[in-house]
Amino acid sequence: MDTATHVVMGVALAGFATMDPAAVEMYPAVVTAVMLGSQIPDIDTVLKLKNNAVYITHHRGITHSIPFTLFWPIALVLFVALMFHGVNINYLHLWMWAQLAVFLHVFVDMFNSYGTQAMRPFTKKWIQIGIINTFDPIIFVGHLLAIFAWYLGVHPKWCFITLYILLVVYYIIRRTLQQSIKKRALNLIPKNEHVIKTFVAPTMRFFEWRVAIQTDQYDYIGRSYKTSVNFSDKFKRTPFPTEAIMAYAKHDNNLKAFLRFSSIYRWTVVPTNNGTELRFIDLRYLKDGHYSFVAILNLDDLNHVTHSYTGWVFSEEKLQKKLFKPT
Repeated sequence: MDTATHVVMGVALAGFATMDPAAVEMYPAVVTAVMLGSQIPDIDTVLKLKNNAVYITHHRGITHSIPFTLFWPIALVLFVALMFHGVNINYLHLWMWAQLAVFLHVFVDMFNSYGTQAMRPFTKKWIQIGIINTFDPIIFVGHLLAIFAWYLGVHPKWCFITLYILLVVYYIIRRTLQQSIKKRALNLIPKNEHVIKTFVAPTMRFFEWRVAIQTDQYDYIGRSYKTSVNFSDKFKRTPFPTEAIMAYAKHDNNLKAFLRFSSIYRWTVVPTNNGTELRFIDLRYLKDGHYSFVAILNLDDLNHVTHSYTGWVFSEEKLQKKLFKPT
């Protein structure tokens, strides 16, 4: 989820914690722990300061893994205990609330199309359930309403238990919608084609979803609205770039980051005046006729990589500027 949603989730947990007598006795410490716990797995966002390849490779990776989901609460307990030195701290209850905050952060991130590597170290597979948009207005506003009701004096038990029950129902509805749309989309694929991958992910609009299906013959990309699925793009599948073209490209950090992250994509190989342009296009992010997440490499006549870039760019002009940006 986005930072703002994680913030309101932390505030909601702080309200929920008022039902724990042990937490009330050290309430400032608990509030600090849950607010930090609701944000700390995203500390890897600082990697974006280095470059996109490092950020894409590691964001929501190890910091969202099982070891770190268990480590963060312990670190927070020690940090908060130092902050509130002299306060009578119930370490068990402080740890429980910190653990809940960290767990919920990682758990809800699994339901985005971006996903997490939450099962590391057992597997580095991205868990991308894809039923909740990174920013979901209903979830965000629901938290704000519950917090506001608490502020007005409604007992937190009714505010937040009601909120969490409704959120469980909402997640079930979203999953049901996703599976229904997936079924409708697959029914549009010709029977003589073998489906390789199917991607159905939400947008900020409740009834609008992004759809991408990859078969052994074509890539189909489109949108669904309510019960209607429409494919706006259809690309003939082409052979993967040859080993000669990929000899150096496969070692490029930008391309490796893209291939680790993207679950459904196509590629193009285009001759240029100076060599070859190799482009990998994530089919999940079509908006206003433009695929915003790409990896692009320029190769010379010997197929050495002269320039490369990966990331989200919303126009071809900006992409070329980033590609040839001096390093």
